[in-house]
Amino acid sequence: MSLIGTEVQPFAAQAFQAGKDFFEVTEENFKGKWSVVCFYPADFSFVCPTELEDLQKEYDELKKLDVEVYGVSTDTHFVHKAWHEHSTAVSSIEYIMIGDPSQTISRNFDVLDEESGLADRGTFLIDPDGVIQTVEINAGGIGRDASTIINKVKAAQYVRKNPGEVCPAKWEEGQETLKPSLDIVGKI
Repeated sequence: MSLIGTEVQPFAAQAFQAGKDFFEVTEENFKGKWSVVCFYPADFSFVCPTELEDLQKEYDELKKLDVEVYGVSTDTHFVHKAWHEHSTAVSSIEYIMIGDPSQTISRNFDVLDEESGLADRGTFLIDPDGVIQTVEINAGGIGRDASTIINKVKAAQYVRKNPGEVCPAKWEEGQETLKPSLDIVGKI
C-alpha cells in the first residue's frame, strides 16, 4: 500500500542535534512546516555519511523553503552523537538525527528490513499537515542525490498553494504548469 497521502503514524523517539541536548521528537514535529525525513541503514557505515553530508549541503536552501530535515536510522541518539563527533562528513550536519532503536518509525514508514533490523534508504517529503507527499526508496548500495529534493519541495509547495494546477516533469520554479482538463487531453 502506498504511503502517499497518508498521515505520519504516531511515534516518540530521542534525537540528537549539534549544539543541543538530546530531545524527544514525535509525529507532531512534522506538522506546521514542511519536513524531509531521510532514512538510512546505519551510523559508522560507508554510503550513509556521503548521503547525509550531501543533504547538509542543501540544508540552508531547504530552511529557506521552510523545511526541516530529519535523518533517521535504527541506531540510538547516543550513537548519532558519537558519529557526529568522530566522522569528518557527519560532523558538518546541523539537522536533526533521530534514533529509532525500537524500529517503530522505520516500520511506520515501511522502510524497515526486518531481516537485518536496518532501515532502507528512504526519503519522504511531508507537508505542514503531517501528510506524506513524496516517497523515494533506494537499494542499499545506491546513494541519493539531495539536490533533487529542492525541486520536489518547490513543486509540492506550488501545488499546495495552487489547487487545480499540476507540475509537469522537470518543472522548475517559474516555469509553466498545467491545468488538467478535457481541453488538454491528448494535446501534451
